[in-house]
Amino acid sequence: MKILVVEDDPTVGEFVRRGLEEQLWQVDLVANGLDGESMAMSQPYDLVVLDMRLPGKHGLDVLRTLRARGFDRPVLVLTAQDAVDAKVETLRAGADDYVTKPFAFEELLARIEALSRRPRALVSPVLTVADLELDQGTREVRRAGQLVEVTPKEFAVLEYLMRHAGRVMSRTLITEYAWGYHFDPGTNIVDVVINHLRKKLDSGHSKKLISTVRGVGYMIRG
Repeated sequence: MKILVVEDDPTVGEFVRRGLEEQLWQVDLVANGLDGESMAMSQPYDLVVLDMRLPGKHGLDVLRTLRARGFDRPVLVLTAQDAVDAKVETLRAGADDYVTKPFAFEELLARIEALSRRPRALVSPVLTVADLELDQGTREVRRAGQLVEVTPKEFAVLEYLMRHAGRVMSRTLITEYAWGYHFDPGTNIVDVVINHLRKKLDSGHSKKLISTVRGVGYMIRG
């Protein structure tokens, strides 16, 4: 899973990040409500862990904005308020679950695992751009109905581009999504994977789906 943690307390934030990374999940940590909101809307996270008392923008306002903009992934709220009214307010604002501070990491982990198992019935597992289809459930890629064999990294890069179809995605963002923050940003691995995808997807088709925006990155559109 790819998880975003929005927590301004550095001790708590690092504690959560480290614990989740030990589960072999990819974790991004930010300490500002505005930054958290922006990242949640611009990257395909599977789950967000959101503190309520944040600088920049309160967590409750971040939550309401995300839901109003169509953010449909699970949001687990961290709150220091144990009052029933406060918990009800976060749930009504769109939270899927909450954990009250101070908390044991085992409880947080159990709740995240439970949320990750919930079916996303309202979200189609198939991404479509023109005659290109990517099934997130079966992890199959088809162009004009024909199955295209892709590697796991090619699938990840293609999925990221298709999630943001019509938008230019920088090499840095693609690298962070497919390889994580610890990958050397100076490598040309993104260009290599894109070239492989072009050969597999566009070969034999008059319409080329993946385009290069020189000096910026790549875009896919129908």
